[in-house]
Amino acid sequence: MLAWRTAVDFFPKMEKFRVSKKTEALNRSSPGTSKSKVSLSLAKAIDGFLKFKTAEGLSQRTITSYGFTLGHWLNYIGDREVSEIQSSDLTGYMAWLRTKYKPRRWKGSSEPLSAISIRNVWVTFRSFFGWLQVESKFPNPAKEITEPKFQKHPVETFSKEDVEKILKACVYSRESQTEERKKFLMRRPNANRDQAIVLMLLDTGLRATELCSLIINDVDLKTGKVTIRHGVAGGAKGGKGRTVYLGKVARKSVWLYLASREDGDDPDAPLFISHADRAFNKDSMRVLINRLGDRAEIKKAYPHKFRHTFAITYLRSGGDVFTLQSLLGHGSLDMVRHYDKKKNLRVINLAQK
Repeated sequence: MLAWRTAVDFFPKMEKFRVSKKTEALNRSSPGTSKSKVSLSLAKAIDGFLKFKTAEGLSQRTITSYGFTLGHWLNYIGDREVSEIQSSDLTGYMAWLRTKYKPRRWKGSSEPLSAISIRNVWVTFRSFFGWLQVESKFPNPAKEITEPKFQKHPVETFSKEDVEKILKACVYSRESQTEERKKFLMRRPNANRDQAIVLMLLDTGLRATELCSLIINDVDLKTGKVTIRHGVAGGAKGGKGRTVYLGKVARKSVWLYLASREDGDDPDAPLFISHADRAFNKDSMRVLINRLGDRAEIKKAYPHKFRHTFAITYLRSGGDVFTLQSLLGHGSLDMVRHYDKKKNLRVINLAQK
């Protein structure tokens, strides 16, 4: 009889020990059953998010925007555990931006942020916490926040007279007035460069970042072909490259500018350089266009306004929305249809006069 008895008969607690070990092993092998929370600080999460989005191929402009917004929020809220963040932490920050925050701008203006800027903060939160939810299974507090309302601004364009004034402002300084001499105009040292920039923006509808990212090899002055390279190097939104074209007047202007540069034959040199012999960036390009507008006495002169002008002019000249979509590098027809409505509205207004 002794041979048929088991170890449990001699050690009654063995069975309980066996069951508890199985349960413990099951808990270790099943991640979802553990009650312990993953510890992750906001600072580390933001750093990981930016690296992930960079590897994903987002444009540097988008990465910079994400980094600035999340960094600003981090300074406001302090470095805390991601698991502690509630939707109220996001809405409270957005309310502060809308009511109490005074932004610092290069022109010195401290006007409150626009509604579209607040919406961009919301978009950044959605992207960041959506990524955390997918990658680390954290709750997504941004899902509970409704999209902030904003009014779309009308598409602003330059008139023919505006363009003529800006091109004149590229070449000549403001009229000098003295007591002893007659009024006179002086030719600006960067006249060729600034004229080439303005004409190129008008002919191609390029974004400021795309224009600043061009190198000399990207432009064929014989055919007028301009290549916006794929990826981050091309500066295109979403990294989507494309081909646009320059007219004869713009080609001649670019040639004159490059002929005056010592590195004008270097295919890898930036197409346009600032007074410090460095490539422009979108901010320095905006400052340049704004100053040209001031000299021409034109309000609201900025690089993207040339893009709007190109699009409306193209449609009024008989161009179709599908080709325009390709030339502008838009992923959808939404914005192109907006241009088409603007074009049709002007035709209706002229017919009613």
